[in-house]
Amino acid sequence: MNSTQASAGTRARILVAEDETIIRMDLVEMLIEAGYDVVGQASNGQEAIAMARELVPDLAILDVKMPILDGISAAEEIISIAPVLMLTAFSQKELVERARDAGVMAYVVKPFSIDDLNPAIEIAMSRHKQMATLAREVDDLNDRLETRKLIDRAKGILMQALSISEPEAFSWIQRAAMDRRMSMKEVALAVISPSAVPER
Repeated sequence: MNSTQASAGTRARILVAEDETIIRMDLVEMLIEAGYDVVGQASNGQEAIAMARELVPDLAILDVKMPILDGISAAEEIISIAPVLMLTAFSQKELVERARDAGVMAYVVKPFSIDDLNPAIEIAMSRHKQMATLAREVDDLNDRLETRKLIDRAKGILMQALSISEPEAFSWIQRAAMDRRMSMKEVALAVISPSAVPER
């Protein structure tokens, strides 16, 4: 079973939104063969939002360019319900940046295979869990964004220094915060600039 799937034995539930029928059918087949549960299929962003609200999937995979409502606009609405993975053409760099700013957790460039999708799905779901953890810790939105940036920087430092993955780096920060009775933001600051943290 894929590591992106719930430990209780349930398969990760995915909503797919892609306006090109053949690409959507191929994607759905790919996901099902990989062990995911495709709970909904939409052909535009508006349908995707409605389905996300109704089905509450574990992940939404959206194409960037769709009729009625594009994938990025749809993602802005869906982000509060589920993590979003974006499908994009290689030439759409500025759209990728817009998607990232909208809160999209990962993206895959077309044409893609299941080997491209699996790690992106894992990253999207892992980052979403991390954000949910941060949201519980930090109520204020501005503080949350600042905390997220600091933790992302600290994760990068830890990944390089300890040769660990992004989820492992996040877990390291989380554990350090609990062990030292500090906030995750304080731990991130300590990782980035140890001398800047006052003695307790």
